[in-house]
Amino acid sequence: MNELLSDLVVFYHKLQNFHWYVKGHTFFVAHAKLEEYYDMVNGHVDEVAEAMLMCNLKPVSTISQFTAHSKIKEAPSEFVGAPVVWSEVLADFKYLLESAKGVKEEADNAGNFLVSTKMDDLIGDYSKAIWMLSQSLD
Repeated sequence: MNELLSDLVVFYHKLQNFHWYVKGHTFFVAHAKLEEYYDMVNGHVDEVAEAMLMCNLKPVSTISQFTAHSKIKEAPSEFVGAPVVWSEVLADFKYLLESAKGVKEEADNAGNFLVSTKMDDLIGDYSKAIWMLSQSLD
């Protein structure tokens, strides 16, 4: 679960970075949607860490630990157009969806219904984000 937690923390900051640096004629829409996404992911960070603590697991908690455990890569601090942003965000949501499914499967096999239920929520949120982003990129 530390890998998922780390991915979420890095993704949160990546979304915030894109929120600050998105440019182009769709700026206002992209800026607002990115804020919505990073607010959602911030909530997921807390939910995953608290679920870990409730299961007597130790969540990583430092920036160096998050970046060491994350497979999601940070975005550079430079202006970027919305099409590039959405392409990267979509790929990251797809990765997070598969990660949450994997954690859920492990939790189900271990009879850990607390974690399994938390993953259901993440799976729903990421599936919706993927669907919406996919519709906008056609």
